[in-house]
Order: sequence, then structure tokens, then C-alpha cells
Amino acid sequence: MGASAVPVLIFTILWGIVGIALPCFVPTGPNRGILQVVLILTAFTCWLFWLCCYMAQMNPLIGPKLSNATILMMAREWGTPMES
Repeated sequence: MGASAVPVLIFTILWGIVGIALPCFVPTGPNRGILQVVLILTAFTCWLFWLCCYMAQMNPLIGPKLSNATILMMAREWGTPMES
């Protein structure tokens, strides 16, 4: 999987709207500041969690564990010569 700027841009815009635009529309009241902070922190943490998950897929630390027989069968079926 290759990295792409499009998903990062789309989700940054989405969470930017939640964290920047929506706090401006919180109705006036005694808890307005708290609600604004909640929206900002929620947007930032959700964006950061999504970004970490997305970036972890670029170069995964753990790959599939295949037996030697499976690897040889895959190489034969795909036409990839295996060197001894």
C-alpha cells in the first residue's frame, strides 16, 4: 500500500471542521467554553488516532507468518523462480 496525500487531506479537513468551525456554533451558555474545548480535543485526538492507524499501514511491523511449503507453492504458482 502506498502513501497518498488525498486521504490525509480529506480527513484533516473533516476533523478541522469539527475542531475549528463547530466550536464557533456552540450556543451561549454557562458551559460554552467546556463544550468548545471538548469539540477541539475530540477532533484533535480522533484525527491523531486516525493518522497513526493510517501511517501504521504504510510499513507494518508484523507480516504474515508463512511456512516454507506455502512460500514455495506461492512462488511456483506465481512463476517466481526460487533460488536455493
